[in-house]
Amino acid sequence: MRGVARNFAFGFAEKYLQAALALASSIILARLLSPSDIGVYSIAAVLTGLAQVFRDLGTGQLLVARRELSTVEQRALLSISVAMGWGLAVLLAGLAEPLGAFYRQPDLAQVLRILALNFVLVPFSSQITAMLRREMHASALLMVSASYCSTQFAATIALAAGGLGPCALAWGSFAATFAAFLVALTRQPAGMAWRPGLQGIRALVRPGGLAVAGNAIDEIGVVAPDLIAGKLLGAEQVALLGKAQSVLSLFNQAVTSAVSPVIFPLFARHAREGGDALQAYVTAAACITALSWPFFLFAGLYAEPIVALLYGHQWQACVPLIRIMCGAAALYSMFNMGRYLLLATGHIGEQARLDALAVLGRLSMLLPAGLAGLEWLAAAIAFSLALRSWLVLRCLQKLYGLQPANLLRALRKSAMATVAALAPAMLVLAMARNEAPGVLHLLAGAGSGALGWGLAIWLQQHPLAGLLRRAGWQQ
Repeated sequence: MRGVARNFAFGFAEKYLQAALALASSIILARLLSPSDIGVYSIAAVLTGLAQVFRDLGTGQLLVARRELSTVEQRALLSISVAMGWGLAVLLAGLAEPLGAFYRQPDLAQVLRILALNFVLVPFSSQITAMLRREMHASALLMVSASYCSTQFAATIALAAGGLGPCALAWGSFAATFAAFLVALTRQPAGMAWRPGLQGIRALVRPGGLAVAGNAIDEIGVVAPDLIAGKLLGAEQVALLGKAQSVLSLFNQAVTSAVSPVIFPLFARHAREGGDALQAYVTAAACITALSWPFFLFAGLYAEPIVALLYGHQWQACVPLIRIMCGAAALYSMFNMGRYLLLATGHIGEQARLDALAVLGRLSMLLPAGLAGLEWLAAAIAFSLALRSWLVLRCLQKLYGLQPANLLRALRKSAMATVAALAPAMLVLAMARNEAPGVLHLLAGAGSGALGWGLAIWLQQHPLAGLLRRAGWQQ
């Protein structure tokens, strides 16, 4: 268990570094680039993100989850990854001009061509990082990630200050990919297979295809709001929606993305060794909600000073969007680890089916909402998260016998910690009376809320406190 906790510690260190640099970059770029520039890159990023899902045909997940992994299978997986990555690079570069014309954004084509270069290098670095995750070498993953995010931060800021507009973000992404590739080569595990091979590809295509189908469907749901807003409402509206989502995604950057690289192989190990993967999931949900519920609800309460501090007063139009979406984000945090449980225990087809239903429902809400305006689009995002939460719960009931009452019982300490955090934060707002909350109110609310939260976690002996002790953070 100490080894698992140590991996969580490295995972959090990795993602906190990413989150800190991403936040600092966002703050600086919000003042160096116009909303239109950021909106153009946002459209390009979601388009390449959708292509990224198909890039390795699920080979990264297979490298982590397979019970036995031979050299022949490694070579076959590398062949699949390179063929898909390079093919998508050519396809994305070829579609750059038509996509720029479709969105009526001339700069979009150039940004897409630059981002296509990433697909040439990523197949090799992703092969290494997948093996590092399989073997749970979190310290090596931290070094790779640190090289990526620090290079991206420095290059993007320098190029944006030099007047490159949205292309600064694209070139910064490529520079980061190249730096991470070089560091990954120095940290690769022993026995890496670097000679592509064709033997065994057919046996890997079907499970890989199912995995990528689920990921692709899920990614369509993720990028749909930006693509719909970009087409129906314009680049500036995409930027506003992106800033609102970026505030809420701070939790995913700092916590969920730090936990998932450890949770997935942990669930897979439980499955390989005959352990209770469901109990591991419930414990993970308890730890995550102890952090996510206070964060999302606090973000809704203090949205105005948070946006002013991070991005400036010119972005205040995204405050109502944050308040519309924060409650649904808190709800879904109970179930966002469900994907890793299903994949780790071999239910790839079930995950693809769940993704299809959730995305179908999401699109049916987003399309009419996009015609009505930006706030309606945010409301559709919130309702779609509630729908996905219900679908994941039903799936966990059917496959693992999870009872909602048992899950809620496991999360009651998280609920008490949330109340202990929000009560003093709400008191600070009440004391402000008719005055608009500012940075001082934000600091006072966050400080008093953190104190109340910490006491509740400690007094209740929450599972999160035990995990922190095992990681050595409280010693």
